[in-house]
Amino acid sequence: MNIDYYAEKMQKISLSMFRKSFFGIFHGSISAKISDNQFLINKKNAIFDNFSKDDMVLLYTKKDYRWNDASIDSDIHLNIYKTIKEAKCVCYAMPPQTVAYTLKHDFVIPKDYFGFAEFGKVEIYDIKKFDDWYERAPSEISHYMFEENTDVMVIKGYGIYAYARNLSELAKKIAIIENSCYILNLENF
Repeated sequence: MNIDYYAEKMQKISLSMFRKSFFGIFHGSISAKISDNQFLINKKNAIFDNFSKDDMVLLYTKKDYRWNDASIDSDIHLNIYKTIKEAKCVCYAMPPQTVAYTLKHDFVIPKDYFGFAEFGKVEIYDIKKFDDWYERAPSEISHYMFEENTDVMVIKGYGIYAYARNLSELAKKIAIIENSCYILNLENF
């Protein structure tokens, strides 16, 4: 697979995720592993409803000048790729129903069929303090996903990190959790 293929797929998935409010105007990130030492990721000022190849940057595992333009989440994506060999695509999303649900709960236990069938029960990770989160996040997220053998990490007051073998599967995971949290929020309303 080539860079143009991934760029086109990332454009389509990103627009869909933006329309569902999984990505904000400048919040969120999506990447695809191109080879063992490079991945394509959005730039830091990407606007996901008009996402184009110009909004992406190809990064190598060895940092160079391109990292200056890349998403603030690039180190997190890199660590997931380095730690979890099955990860071919990674995203950080902040779907509002999920983020709202995390504020008062420790687990997402879906009561809808699709959520329960896909996830059963998902722990909500508490980062405790926001002050130094971006220094800790690259190692904590990849370590948690590896140790817990999970492809989805729901983080209290922050959002979701997920990885998958392809971009469609990645978007599906986020959508299922968001729908489950929407239903749980309605139940608790």
